[in-house]
Amino acid sequence: MPEMPSVAAPGIEAAPPQAGDSGQAAPENRAGRNNLLQLIQLRWLAVAGQLATILTVEFGLGIRLPLVEMLTLLAALVLFNSLCWVRNRLAGGVSNGELFAGLLVDVAVLSGLLFYSGGVNNPFLFLFLLQVAVGAVLLKPHYSWAMVVLTILCVLALTQWHRPLALPDAPGAVLSSYYIDGLLLCFTLDAALLVFFIVRIGRNLRERDARLADLRQRAAEEEHILRMGLLASGAAHELGTPLATLSVILGDWARMPPFTEDPELREEIEEMQVQLRRCKAIVTGILLSAGETRGEAPVATRLHAFLDELVAQWRATRPAHEFRYERHELPDLPIISDTALKQMIDNVLDNALEAAPQAPPALLAHCEDETLVLRVQDRGPGFAPEMLAHFGKPYQSSKGRPGSGLGLFLSVNVARTLGGHIAARNRPEGGAEVEIRLPLASLVLPGDADEEGGDER
Repeated sequence: MPEMPSVAAPGIEAAPPQAGDSGQAAPENRAGRNNLLQLIQLRWLAVAGQLATILTVEFGLGIRLPLVEMLTLLAALVLFNSLCWVRNRLAGGVSNGELFAGLLVDVAVLSGLLFYSGGVNNPFLFLFLLQVAVGAVLLKPHYSWAMVVLTILCVLALTQWHRPLALPDAPGAVLSSYYIDGLLLCFTLDAALLVFFIVRIGRNLRERDARLADLRQRAAEEEHILRMGLLASGAAHELGTPLATLSVILGDWARMPPFTEDPELREEIEEMQVQLRRCKAIVTGILLSAGETRGEAPVATRLHAFLDELVAQWRATRPAHEFRYERHELPDLPIISDTALKQMIDNVLDNALEAAPQAPPALLAHCEDETLVLRVQDRGPGFAPEMLAHFGKPYQSSKGRPGSGLGLFLSVNVARTLGGHIAARNRPEGGAEVEIRLPLASLVLPGDADEEGGDER
């Protein structure tokens, strides 16, 4: 006799919160409980369908059935489903093993009903395939293949052991052994192909969801960058006037006799002027990046000169005179000196210096497969595991200050805009290393890469 399938499709409406569910359960726990609830609901439909079918065949079609045995199986299924309902009301997640056990009960009841109603002669034999489909959708692959094997064994057993039905129009009809063999082969192929394709489709859907989640994360980060850019642009406008005022005052002080006659004061004023010029350069860079100034355009230069100048400026404005800088087998291509690119490298160097102030970092530059590779190494304590896991995310920092972590976050996104990426690791000998990889094609002047890049390597 037929058993209605216990199907729990992923798209069915989610289960309402149960007793003991605070709403903060892990997604996998909520998914397991929702799947169990769907199985429970559909199993009630299966019981109703089985009961209606048995009564129709017995009293409507006049085919004699072993009612006691079959109704006992239905009663056992009702009892089991009630226990499942109680289990679903309890707190805690539902594992794949529990769902698999529930499906095994469904398969056992279906096997029993088919045993008492003709075995493989019953046309509802292929309802086993629906149990296989449910397992392929809900369970992990090894459970799905176990369901295939178990249903094949059940069909094979029903070919040997079953109670024949006494049909009025076909007394004593028996299926040939060739038909039974073909039926078993067909069932095996159908079950295996069903699981294979459902598992593959499920994997593709999960990969698609992962890509969509990554795109949503990038969109959120870009929106975050836009908001910070607007805030920084406004702050740069506001800082322009006080910085100009300070520049005039320091210029006047530098010419006053009390300061010119005292070497120590004159040195401090010169240092203040250097730092002030650095602040003005930062403000100019912010406005330039925001597209709000036209007086300073990106400058065409060469890769060696760009890196050498960047390192010289960084050394002059930071207390890191022992900073080590090396470049090996690096083509001297014509490139565009980009403010964002400078700030990105400066941010990484600044973080390395803060990690180990007493041991200045090192910048190693070389080229690999048309890619500029910059490695910034320090001799600090290295990255904590949680920092490596969330490297480049906003506000992920070990500095313990509000707003920390934005430098690396912006650097990662600048590298991504240029088609590259930034990665971090802890060095076996101690300290950390941040690697910046940028495709040379995104840096060189259009039309010059092919002409000059190949000869100078």
